[in-house]
Amino acid sequence: MKNVIIVRYGELSTKGKNKKDFIRLLAKNITASLKGIEDIVVRPSFDHTYIYYQDHLDEIIDILKDISGIHSFSLGYELSLDYEEIKQEITKKVLEISPHYSTFKIFVKRANKAFPYNSDFITRDLASLILKNSPLKVDVHQPSLEIKIEIRMENSYLYFQTIKGAGGYPLGVGGKVLMMLSGGIDSPVAAYLLMKRGVNIEAIHFASPPYTNSGVILKIKDLLTILTKYQPRIKLHIVRFTELQDAIYSHADESYVITLMRRMMFRLASKIAKKTHALGIASGESIGQVASQTLDSLGVINEVTNLPIIRPLITYDKEEIIKLSKRIQTYDISIRPYEDCCTIFTPKNPKTKPSIDKTKYYETLFNYQELIDKAILEEEIIYLSREED
Repeated sequence: MKNVIIVRYGELSTKGKNKKDFIRLLAKNITASLKGIEDIVVRPSFDHTYIYYQDHLDEIIDILKDISGIHSFSLGYELSLDYEEIKQEITKKVLEISPHYSTFKIFVKRANKAFPYNSDFITRDLASLILKNSPLKVDVHQPSLEIKIEIRMENSYLYFQTIKGAGGYPLGVGGKVLMMLSGGIDSPVAAYLLMKRGVNIEAIHFASPPYTNSGVILKIKDLLTILTKYQPRIKLHIVRFTELQDAIYSHADESYVITLMRRMMFRLASKIAKKTHALGIASGESIGQVASQTLDSLGVINEVTNLPIIRPLITYDKEEIIKLSKRIQTYDISIRPYEDCCTIFTPKNPKTKPSIDKTKYYETLFNYQELIDKAILEEEIIYLSREED
């Protein structure tokens, strides 16, 4: 009898001819995530991935919970197809844990139709053995112990506990996007949701020294370090935005500065995304949360790029975002009192329905392209890795 964790795929089951590629990538991600633990064997198959281990179960569970593409996983044991051995091992294991339970129910799945006994027979036979050899009683409605048995082609499996996984798709299957990371509550949550859907991220942060201080950069690094739980290595682009910001404030009406700033950010992000072969740009915006996130504003801002703009939080309300940020442990970092370049310069009456013509007119009043090229030339690149945790 071997210790085994049975990993289930969830959404991957619908992927048809591409399913084998998804499974291969998931197995690779699992292997990489568990590489620091000794005596781990990862064996993918079409229906499940099996993880064999000797020790460190709690650590393995914590890691598996955060791997996108895993719908659920069960902690169990691999047995042979010898029915007498199956009965002996299952009875032995149930007797070991029976003092912690009062009632039980048996679930049998017989995927191997060549196995000589059907599910009903196995259920009744094993229940009889357990009733005879333990103090447990049968309860088919609300058992305190669920005993689950699967009979497959090469082996049989026993498990008692199933744990919910992150769901989604294996990281990397959805390509790569450039994530605009402000340091607030929203954008780290948006980054997490992208990773959960199998999308790798690079991050871009717009810094405005001396208006913002080094605490903001440390905050960004700490947020990305948390996110390396879900993507082991993240590249961060820090782009100096001060000169563009000063030019906007010098030449435009105050009510348009946020719209102009966002357009410049998306221009910068587009250039870096194309340079790094990212397939799109992502942000933490949601409809109506601030003036620049009305549909009118988003339309004007989107106009500067032909890359896909992904907004995972577009329909979320603030309470939902905060709840998720607390779950992924970014909230306490996000609320540190260091403001980014957008929040520190928020105008009193920003336009919620900016005019595209007036926006473009303000942009003719200064050479923004020269400032964009300079900012990209001076960008700073930092890598955050899981090993730095």
